[in-house]
Amino acid sequence: MAGNANGRTKRSKSGYDTVALVLQGGGALGSYQAGVYQGMHEAGVRPDWVAGISIGAINAAIIAGSPLDERVERLHGFWESICRPYGYGALPWGDMFAAMWRDLPGAFAAGPFGSGSPSATPFASYAYGSPGANGVLAATNALLYGQPGFYQPRPFPPFWPQGQGPAGASYYDTAPLEKTLNTYVDFDLLNRGDVRASFGAVNVRTGNFAYFDSTKIRLTARHVMASGALPPGFPAVEIDGEYYWDGGVVSNTPLYYVLSPHPTWDTLALQVDLWPARGPLPDTMEKVMERQKDIQYSSRTRLVTDLLQRNLALRQDLRHLLALLPEKQRNAPELARIRESADTPVINVINLIYQSKNYERHSKDYEFGTEAMREHWQSGLADIRATLARPDVLARPQGGSGFVSHDIHRG
Repeated sequence: MAGNANGRTKRSKSGYDTVALVLQGGGALGSYQAGVYQGMHEAGVRPDWVAGISIGAINAAIIAGSPLDERVERLHGFWESICRPYGYGALPWGDMFAAMWRDLPGAFAAGPFGSGSPSATPFASYAYGSPGANGVLAATNALLYGQPGFYQPRPFPPFWPQGQGPAGASYYDTAPLEKTLNTYVDFDLLNRGDVRASFGAVNVRTGNFAYFDSTKIRLTARHVMASGALPPGFPAVEIDGEYYWDGGVVSNTPLYYVLSPHPTWDTLALQVDLWPARGPLPDTMEKVMERQKDIQYSSRTRLVTDLLQRNLALRQDLRHLLALLPEKQRNAPELARIRESADTPVINVINLIYQSKNYERHSKDYEFGTEAMREHWQSGLADIRATLARPDVLARPQGGSGFVSHDIHRG
């Protein structure tokens, strides 16, 4: 360890005070984040802070709550366990149907969900390309039967009086997730503090955003579940007498939380988003619904980073102003807060944003098929490998505002 000019402790290996992994919510798309982490692990990029919302909180908990050499294996175990069909619809479409659809010749394989030119046949244009058909089946299964180890439908419609209070006001019961989390997450290890963990949620009563942080409280499976309690599908989760919903109801990224502590640290932040803010103009109702979700749950990363850059510029101006004062006035006790505000960190934000496939639809966040899950994982792995292959992508910003942002999909 070595000290930097501002008196903070810098991790000599990374060149930053902290390396943060920031994980957005997005349901079934979350295996993309697991693929990104695998690539980081392979490259020796070790986060000391993982922050997540919804499915991002689950991935974050598994990472922070697993021994270093078991993290990728436990992520694999979790995703393979919840992405199996359930109930009457438990057919092996994730593997058997995928191969069958891919082998279809001619017009069927060349439909809008295949790799060839659009087909003129009504059958092909309906959605029965290989991944498209799997997605329809997986989404239908998830709606009707839930996912093993994750959630299950309630036996009676939630509109009927049940007398269960807030915990029963939802379409699905997430009780199975608590057992699954305790299987894949060592909460004693998570709370030991080797890797800081933070999960974002919303207080249902006050509407205020809340972060459950391992540096402030002891975290349990219920804190993770609260971060992913998206209404009306999932019930609010009670913690210390208050009920919480999915943090994505208010903000779907913990990036601002990670980059706004006082004093601010020199930070390398890898933000892994599952919903792209940018996208094509939709021309069908199916695409309208998908695009609406993309916009609604995107992280507003550009807004956060623009605010951060302005803040850093202001801090630099304060530092220059202090330098103009005589030393005695500059170090006066009454200017202590200004000196602290003039402390200018360096920030490197690496954006990894899942790029939707042309055959995906608005149900992509609850298409928990094994084939889609593995494809998302491989996409994340490919994106982080391509990112880390860029020269100086991990380097500390030099000069200017002390801020730099990288995104392989935007050049």
